[in-house]
Amino acid sequence: MARTKRKVNPLVPVLDEPAMPQRIYKTGAYIRLSVEDSGKPGADTIEAQKELVLGYIDAQTDMQFCGLYCDNGRTGTNFQRPEFDRLMEDIRAGKIDCIVVKDLSRFGRNYKETGNYLERIFPYLDVRFVAVNDNFDTLTAERTNDGYIVPLKNLINEIYSRDISKKSSSALAIKQQRGEFIGSWAPYGYRKSAEDRHRLEPDPETAPVLKNIFQWRLSGMGYLPIARHLNEMGVPSPSRLHYLRGEIKSERFASSVWHVPILKIILRNEVYLGHTIQGRTKNDIAAGRKMCPVPQDNWAIVRNTHEPLIDEQTFRKVQEIGENRRTEHNSKCGKFDSLGTTPNILKGLVYCAECGRTMARYKSVSERCGHRYYTYICRTHMENPSACPKRNLHETVLMDVLWDCLRREMVLAGGMAEQVKKYARSPAVVDRKSGLERSLSSVKQALSRYKRLNDSLYQNYVDGLMDELEYAEMKRQYQAEAERAQAQVEQLERQISDISAQTSSNPWLQIFTQFAGETELTEGMAHALIQRIEVDKNESITIHLKYRDEYAKLAALLSSEAAL
Repeated sequence: MARTKRKVNPLVPVLDEPAMPQRIYKTGAYIRLSVEDSGKPGADTIEAQKELVLGYIDAQTDMQFCGLYCDNGRTGTNFQRPEFDRLMEDIRAGKIDCIVVKDLSRFGRNYKETGNYLERIFPYLDVRFVAVNDNFDTLTAERTNDGYIVPLKNLINEIYSRDISKKSSSALAIKQQRGEFIGSWAPYGYRKSAEDRHRLEPDPETAPVLKNIFQWRLSGMGYLPIARHLNEMGVPSPSRLHYLRGEIKSERFASSVWHVPILKIILRNEVYLGHTIQGRTKNDIAAGRKMCPVPQDNWAIVRNTHEPLIDEQTFRKVQEIGENRRTEHNSKCGKFDSLGTTPNILKGLVYCAECGRTMARYKSVSERCGHRYYTYICRTHMENPSACPKRNLHETVLMDVLWDCLRREMVLAGGMAEQVKKYARSPAVVDRKSGLERSLSSVKQALSRYKRLNDSLYQNYVDGLMDELEYAEMKRQYQAEAERAQAQVEQLERQISDISAQTSSNPWLQIFTQFAGETELTEGMAHALIQRIEVDKNESITIHLKYRDEYAKLAALLSSEAAL
């Protein structure tokens, strides 16, 4: 009996099968410390987690450490965490394909959301997940029709988290009702007693400053002059004082200065009368609620719990001054509405070149001339004149400079657009693009052929036309050829795309030609075209436009073409 011809198109056989290379996972270490755990004796710490997780990654031959993601002081009952968001962004960008955590509770205590990530999101994104202390690895974990055997543990974690939150909230509420201070830091002017950390006592360093602030306000000084005076004297602001004392580590507080909002909070706080006032905000972790304000009727107020720094008469007089100033300000509101207003189309774009802060847009009105105008002033100079030079840039001057700059840029873009069209129609570019497109079509046909051949193998195996060894060998070869063809397809598509990106699809050319018909500067144009505007002490203006790298590439391309 004649042997039936096999329905295959074998490739050149490989005699010595090389070992499949081990996959190396781009691994991210995720660490989380909750609000409830931080600072407790014997509790988990960031450093301990880091040492455990990094040590585990270092010991694995199939893992390459690619990043550390640390959410410190973040609850595990939800996934609204900045570092976790950054981790997911890196996963979607292909930078991470493996996550290692200390245990499942560090990843999350909400069993529904945690299960969703493990069962659906991570498998879809081809991400491996490892919980070290739980001996759980999605690469080797047992998976049934119902998923991984981990939801029960996460359910227990969530119940535990909610129970701890309720107990903590109840305990703190009792302390508040007894007048015990439970805040992280004592109000400015006080410190926590060494004998009883829940009792306030005057701070020898800041109490005199606090009394001066009330006296200056009582004498008629405004908030801004008081802030300037404190900054000129070199008195550390509350945030900077915490930093200097080592109570907070973030460098952003190292240069904090006195601001008007800080003084408003201090001058309205009845804690300086000797009363403990707490519970102004509430964060219910058990119910999944974020920090929110509490009505004043529900505040925990206990009177005469500590030594007052301000007498009742002085405090009430300061409140009266504040109310009179607010009434006076409100009476002036609307007085010059007839002069109209102009929207702030440059909001967030204008910076001080010296201190780096955004400049404030200040409205001025000339009652005599019935004229209103806007100027940009440095916020740092307002708060502390000695810290940054004075400048007072009129908005009309700035707008004229910006419009002149952008108009010239749009004219340039229009001229280069014509050059780009000519370049794109040149024989060299047309031939190159046509050649790439022909190659792409040929490779796509080959890819399709390899896929069809691979799909036909199983039926040939079932029909007995090849044995298992032949089936496995042919399948490996077809898949390898298909992968090579797919890589070629992607490379050719990128090259074709690059030709367009270099010419008609150049981001700089597209965005600047988009506004070619505009006759004046608009908000949409400003934010689309301008990266940053800097004003120095001499009121010189430096404009940083967007897409400068793309412009340089296009200019170099056209220049090289012209030289040929």
